[in-house]
Amino acid sequence: MTAVLVRALGDLAHRAAHVPGDCSCPPPVVLADRDDGIVVRHGPVVAKAHAAGTDTGDLAARLRLASGPGQAGTLLAPLSAAPGTHLTELHGRPVTLWPHGEPVDPSDPDAAPWEEAGALLARLHRTEVREPLPAMRGPVKAALAVARMRAARPGDPAVAPVLTAWRGLPAWARGEAASPERRGTYLCHGDLHLGQLVRHPAPHGPWLLIDVDDTGRGDPAWDLARPAAWYAAGLLPPEVWLRFLEAYRAGGGPAVRAEGDPWPELDVSARALTVQTAALAWAKSAAEGRAPDEVEQVMIDACARIASLPPELAAEHSS
Repeated sequence: MTAVLVRALGDLAHRAAHVPGDCSCPPPVVLADRDDGIVVRHGPVVAKAHAAGTDTGDLAARLRLASGPGQAGTLLAPLSAAPGTHLTELHGRPVTLWPHGEPVDPSDPDAAPWEEAGALLARLHRTEVREPLPAMRGPVKAALAVARMRAARPGDPAVAPVLTAWRGLPAWARGEAASPERRGTYLCHGDLHLGQLVRHPAPHGPWLLIDVDDTGRGDPAWDLARPAAWYAAGLLPPEVWLRFLEAYRAGGGPAVRAEGDPWPELDVSARALTVQTAALAWAKSAAEGRAPDEVEQVMIDACARIASLPPELAAEHSS
């Protein structure tokens, strides 16, 4: 099915990229092939098949948000996938079309747009959205990662610290309850990492956020949680973390206080992203029949440190 769907996505992107007629285009290129999305590029157009079982009503609301004038300069806008809509279907899966943007170059970490990411998040979080929008899916994705780990390594004592760290989180961070009312009404991306930024128009246009599959209302601290977790685990240098954080603060981002220690606002979501990352590491390494690699082990070890917190301290951090 994957090969058939990839061909169909390439054909769809080709038709969207060109007027009918012969052309000498190179073949489509698969940019991603995961359970949660298959992405195929043909020239200036990218076609994405979203996960099977995606709530198309929620996805349509997110696409309307991304295509609205209020998100110009913040979110990459989708292309029309069918007359009058940004959403179509192929082989039972919802499909969207997007303009191609130039992604972050993984071979040049010094050029990573951390300041731009912070500024874009601040602008997104300050956006007032009046139309109905689903909840941000970040906590739900963390719960799915833990469930995937449990299924991949049933009864494995090595994953116990990850589960202990997971159980120490409040219900909202495990996707079992709504975000605290005072924090849960902001517009959030839901899955922020450097792979979610592209330059458009490529290759020298402004940086924009992509992938609205998890976008919605929620606690804006979640969007800072992955770089915060990397910083806390020692994977992100302090100077890079501070560049990102200060750019976010300079843009008036509401997730953290304007100055001073940001950790009271970030602690819970950063621990949740640490657990999510460690859980995915255990699941992926099991599927590939290998031990966790060095970076994965760093996040697993970070979960062990979280799990070792005294119960009263963990409760204080979760409040």
